[in-house]
Amino acid sequence: MEQIILINNAQERLRNIKKVIAQELKFDRINNSAIATLPRLSVATLFIPNLGLVDPAIAEKFGNSETKISLTDLQSKIDVWIEWGYFLQAIATDILSDIQLVNQLNSDIINLSIPKEFKIFNNIFKLDLGWGKANILRHQIEKISDCQKQLLQLQQKLNYIFDTIKNSRSLLNILLGVSAFYGKSGFALEWLDDDHELIISSEGKFQELTDILNDCDSFQEQIAALIIQGDTLSLQAEQALKKIEQESSKEAIISQKIGILSKFLTPTILRSALIITSSLLILTFGSLKIREQSLSLTQEGSAITNFKSAQKLGMEAASLVQKPPHPLKVWQQAQNKWHQAIILLDSIPHKTSVYDQAKNKLAYYQINYKSISQRVLIEKKALANLESAQKLAMEANLFVRNSPHSQLSRQQAQDKWQQAINLLQAIPESTFVSVQAKEMLPIYKTNYAAISQIYQY
Repeated sequence: MEQIILINNAQERLRNIKKVIAQELKFDRINNSAIATLPRLSVATLFIPNLGLVDPAIAEKFGNSETKISLTDLQSKIDVWIEWGYFLQAIATDILSDIQLVNQLNSDIINLSIPKEFKIFNNIFKLDLGWGKANILRHQIEKISDCQKQLLQLQQKLNYIFDTIKNSRSLLNILLGVSAFYGKSGFALEWLDDDHELIISSEGKFQELTDILNDCDSFQEQIAALIIQGDTLSLQAEQALKKIEQESSKEAIISQKIGILSKFLTPTILRSALIITSSLLILTFGSLKIREQSLSLTQEGSAITNFKSAQKLGMEAASLVQKPPHPLKVWQQAQNKWHQAIILLDSIPHKTSVYDQAKNKLAYYQINYKSISQRVLIEKKALANLESAQKLAMEANLFVRNSPHSQLSRQQAQDKWQQAINLLQAIPESTFVSVQAKEMLPIYKTNYAAISQIYQY
C-alpha cells in the first residue's frame, strides 16, 4: 500500500514534466522542422530515489543516459512509464484482494531462498568422517540420511517453482513461484523487457524469468549429484563402522566359542542321558532346521551381494556423468547402470539384513534414474535437431545448385535454411552438441541472408 502511494506520486511528477514539455513545444522559438532536445538528460532525474527505478542495470532498459533525447521521444517514454505505474498498481490491488495469495507470500518469506538453502546443503556434505570412532560415524550416517531426505523435499519444491513459472498464464501465479524461489531474500518487480518478459530483482541481482528457470534446472542437477555424493559418504562410513564393530567383537566371539567348547567337553551322566534319549528328536527336526538355515543364509548372501553390486553400479553411473556436457552415449551408459542398480535393489527380500538400506537407496536411485532419463531425452532431441539441420542445409544447397536461376528453387532453399536455423537455435546450451550448433548457426544465417537477397532481386 505504501508503494502504491509512491507510484502515484511518481506518476504525478511525470505528468507535470509532460505538461512542461507540451508548453515548450508550443514556443515560437522552436521551428516546426527542428528537433528540440534536452542536453544530457538522465533517467535518474525523472524519478524520486526511493522508487527504485534509477538503478544503472534498469536504466539501460530506458536507453543511454548520456544520449540527447528529443522532447517528442521523451513524451512517449513518459507515457510508457506512467502505464507501467498503472500496471504495478493493478498487480498490487490484485495481491491485496487475494487473501490466499497473501498468506502464501507470508509463508514463503519465513523460508530461505533456494540459492541460500542449497549452499547450506552443499556445505553439509563436506564431511570429515570420524575414522575409528563408532559413535561419530553413526551420527554422520544419520546426518547424511536426513540431508538426503531434505534434498528430496527441495527437489520437489524446485519442481513446483519450475512448473508454476513456466506453465502459469496468470501473473499472480507466476509471482507465487518467484516468491517460493526467493523466500526471505524477497524480490521486486522492476520492468518488462522488450520481449515482454518480467525483470525481477533480489538482493541487488537482476534476473528474468528464464534465468530463474535455468537456475532451477541447474539446482536439480546439483541436487542429484549431492544425493550421489551422500551415497558414497554413507557407504564409506558404513564400511568403516563395520570394520570397527568387527574388531571390537573378535574377543567376545573367541570367549563365547571357548565357553561353548568347554561345556561340550564336560562329561556328566545327565548330558549322556539327554544325548541318548533325544537323538531321534534331533534326527527328525535337525535336517529341517539345517535346510531352513541354509535357505536363509543363501538369501542373506544373495541380498548382500546384490546390494553391494547396486552400490557399485550407482557409483559408476555417478562417475560417468561428472563434469557435463557429455555425448549421448555416456548419458545412456549412466542411465543403463542406474536401471540395473534399481533392479538389484528391488530384488532384495524383506527379511534380509540389508532390506532397509536397500529400500532407502532405491528411492534415491529412482530419482537419479529419472533425472538421467530426462537428460537422455534432451540430448536425443538436440542431436536429432543437429542432424535434421544438416540434412536441411544439404537439401538447400542442392536446390540452388540444380536450379540456380529458378525462383521456386531459391524460395525452397530459403525455407530450408530458415528451418535449419530454427532447429539449431532450439538446441539447449547445456547439451553436448550445442558447441557444434553455435559454430554452424552463423554460417547458416549467412547463407539464408544471401538467398534472401537474391530472392528479392
